[in-house]
Amino acid sequence: MHKSNNVWGISNLSNLKIMLTVALFSTISFVFGKFLAIPVGDYMRFSFENLPIILGGVFFGPVSGCLCGIIADIVGCILRGYVINPVLTLGAAAIGFFSGFIFNVFKNVRLSIRITLSVIISHIIGSVIIKSIGLSVWYDMPFLLTFGMRTVNYIVVGVAELILTYILVKNKGFINQINRIKRR
Repeated sequence: MHKSNNVWGISNLSNLKIMLTVALFSTISFVFGKFLAIPVGDYMRFSFENLPIILGGVFFGPVSGCLCGIIADIVGCILRGYVINPVLTLGAAAIGFFSGFIFNVFKNVRLSIRITLSVIISHIIGSVIIKSIGLSVWYDMPFLLTFGMRTVNYIVVGVAELILTYILVKNKGFINQINRIKRR
């Protein structure tokens, strides 16, 4: 396998077990985001919808993480009757992509730092910047207020998702199952 292909996780697209797991992560994300979210006013919503997307990127690479985010957002919108906002879908894709990309690029860095960088950078780019722009433009929300509230929201949610990601990555039983899925 070519080393750059390994960073992107492109070879995972031909593994049916991985694609089914990405679909499962997308479904979990949809349920977390559309049914188990806790709305706080017009600008904040606490949920763990990005956790499965981050896990898809971390475990299967940036391409699979990106697909996980796209599938979760589009299917979630369709099933809940929401209009698909392509900028929000791009934000979800960015979360999966950057979590996987950062995790794979920093292979020689301590695991806790890799996970921290993966979660923080993916949330800054996808959840805070891209999705704030999407909400601001699409729904005519004031950008600075939206950006500020989403920053606060994802400081709280990001820390929780960081802790949960670290716990799952360090769990030997969970990782054994992920490795079983990765085997051809």
